[in-house]
Amino acid sequence: MPANSDFDRFRAFLEKSCGIQLGTNKEYLVSSRLNRLMEQQGLKTLGELVNRIQSQPYGGLRNQVIDAMTTNETLWFRDSYPFEVLKQRILPELLDGNAGGRLRIWSAACSSGQEPYSLAMAIDEFERSRPGQIRGGVQIVATDLSATVLEQCRQGEYDSLAIARGLSSERLQRYFDSLPGGAWRIRPAVRSRVEFRALNLLDSYALLGKFEVIFCRNVLIYFSAEMKKDILARMHAALKPGGYLFLGASEALNGLPELYQMVQCSPGIVYKAR
Repeated sequence: MPANSDFDRFRAFLEKSCGIQLGTNKEYLVSSRLNRLMEQQGLKTLGELVNRIQSQPYGGLRNQVIDAMTTNETLWFRDSYPFEVLKQRILPELLDGNAGGRLRIWSAACSSGQEPYSLAMAIDEFERSRPGQIRGGVQIVATDLSATVLEQCRQGEYDSLAIARGLSSERLQRYFDSLPGGAWRIRPAVRSRVEFRALNLLDSYALLGKFEVIFCRNVLIYFSAEMKKDILARMHAALKPGGYLFLGASEALNGLPELYQMVQCSPGIVYKAR
C-alpha cells in the first residue's frame, strides 16, 4: 500500500476519533509527533499503526496516539485581552444580573492547563479589586480529550520553560510556589477553583450543565466547517441566555446569527448567546 494512502487512512482515523482534520501537507507533523511511539511499538508505517489500533480499538495505543496528536503547549493569559474583557466588562455585567448565584465558566480543550488556571488567577484579581462582589463563587470546568494531560493539569506543576510562556513575575510570585529543580506549583487556592474533566468535543455536553461563559479558543481551526458549526450550536445550548463565548484571536464565528450576537470589545470580539 502506498505511503500516501497510509497517511490518508491515518487522517480518517484522527478525524473520526476526535474531529481534527489534518491537511494533506501535514505528514511532517505526524512524523514528528509519532516517531518515538512508533519505534517503541515496533511499527514502521502509519498503515501498520492504523491496523494495530483497529485491532485494539479501545486499547492504550489509540489513546497514546490521540494524546500525541492533540496535546499542545499553550500560553498563560494568551492574547491577554480576553481576560481583561472578562474582568472589566463581562463579570460586572453578569454579577449585576445574578442574585448571589454561582458563576460557571467552561474552558474547552484546555490542553496543558494554562487557560483555566489563567482564568482562576483573573477571577482572583477581580475579587481583590472588587471585594465581596462575587457572593456565590465561581466554578471553572476545564475539559480535554487527553486523560494523561488532564492528570498533569490537576498536579498544577510546570517547568521553567512553561512558566516563561506569558506569565508575569508578579503573578508567578503571587500564585505559585517554587519546587526543587526549578519547577513551580500553582497554589491550592487557585488549583481548587478548577475542576478538570475528560471530554471529547464530538460527544454530548449535557452532563457539564449550564455556563455563563465558555472559552473555546484556538481549537475550532482544526475542525471541518460542518463540525465547527455543530460544536458551536451545542455550546450555545450549554450557555445560559445572555452568556458569552470567547473564540481564538484568529477564529471567527461565521453564520449562526440566530444563536450569537457579535460584541466588539476594543480590543477583541466576544459572542453573546441570544
